[in-house]
Amino acid sequence: MDLYLKVRLAHFQDGLSGRQIARDFGISRDSVSKMLAYSEPPGYRRTAVVKHPKLDAYVDQIDQWLAEDKGRLRKQRHTAQHIFERLGAECGFVGGYTIVKDYVRTKTRGSLDKFVPLSHPTRCPATHA
Repeated sequence: MDLYLKVRLAHFQDGLSGRQIARDFGISRDSVSKMLAYSEPPGYRRTAVVKHPKLDAYVDQIDQWLAEDKGRLRKQRHTAQHIFERLGAECGFVGGYTIVKDYVRTKTRGSLDKFVPLSHPTRCPATHA
């Protein structure tokens, strides 16, 4: 973070060029241009969607099981572990548990409401005597 601030100060206060800043601090010109473009470090951003070639053939089956679970009680629904075991036993899935767990998490969390509107009882004027 100190380097980020020093680069921005060197450019905006001291008027140094990006090339000179890169030379002085020993970093690439691309890094300097990114530091000048954002007031704070933007952090890591995934550029492509994560692909799971072993899981892609079984996504429709998992979605079907999760859709069937919507009508069931919470305790009777499939867990990620149960889906993983069932995929291996019934469908011949040879992938790992983690990709199944991550996929199930995105599907189940995506359907939850993000917020619950709150309503508070309004207070009536006090009629205390």
